[in-house]
Amino acid sequence: MTSSDDIEDSSAPLIEHLAELRSRLMKAAGAFVVAMLICFTVWNPIFNFLTRPLCSALALRGQDDCGLVLIALQEGFFVAVSISLLGGLVLAFPVISFQLWRFVAPGLYKSEKGAFLPFLIASPVMFLIGATFAYYVITPMAFGFFLGFQQPGTLLTGTDGDTAVAGIAFQGSAQAYLSLTIKFIVAFGLCFQLPVLLTLMGKAGLVSAAGLARVRKYAVVGILVVSALATPPDVISQVILFSVVYPLYEVSIILVRRVEKQREARLRAEGLWDDEAEADLAEGEPKA
Repeated sequence: MTSSDDIEDSSAPLIEHLAELRSRLMKAAGAFVVAMLICFTVWNPIFNFLTRPLCSALALRGQDDCGLVLIALQEGFFVAVSISLLGGLVLAFPVISFQLWRFVAPGLYKSEKGAFLPFLIASPVMFLIGATFAYYVITPMAFGFFLGFQQPGTLLTGTDGDTAVAGIAFQGSAQAYLSLTIKFIVAFGLCFQLPVLLTLMGKAGLVSAAGLARVRKYAVVGILVVSALATPPDVISQVILFSVVYPLYEVSIILVRRVEKQREARLRAEGLWDDEAEADLAEGEPKA
């Protein structure tokens, strides 16, 4: 029977972990708030940077005015807040990830620390690559596609007299434009997390290279669906996203296979490797 003293002793580590978690969360939140306030003071240059793809797409069409309008009185404030939230998260991410690492690291073995740390570093790097790809490649193409639906107002002369044709001109909302641009950047940044996620799952034994190869055709369909949802409804953007993300899936298979070989070498050195059992697992038939 468990005594009250045993219960109190077992609850002490839990309370210490919760206190440590609270401390780390407060530091991370404090860094985010400070970074958000910094970005709020310089939201105009950040907004100007985010509107460059639009201005370039308009300039290619001979439209020099790339100004955006405020539909609602408070819209300018919410634009500044949105930029501050995004910029604050990016600016404070090193501190947030460091606090996460400091909370998790004491509970890991030395080998586990060496395995987890590269993924913690690779994740923001891959997100940055995806966001950069979206900003410099996808958004100019997407905005060019959308702006193609404009038409100049004209006056047509026919047998029954002159007929006016209404023009369609872009007068974009600042908040709507910012929301669309952020959607592109975040969506592509998350898509580029695929190798990091699958390799980490392979490291944990949740997926295998053989299993990923077997479901390749389903992965193709899934990537096509994501490409259709994350890009405007033009085939070129969707093909570009698919052409980038699918190779990342194949790279993930190679990385998971490398992780499996490293684990096999370690287990063989320790005399714990069972060739027959591992062969059954690779074929999807766990040995009883």
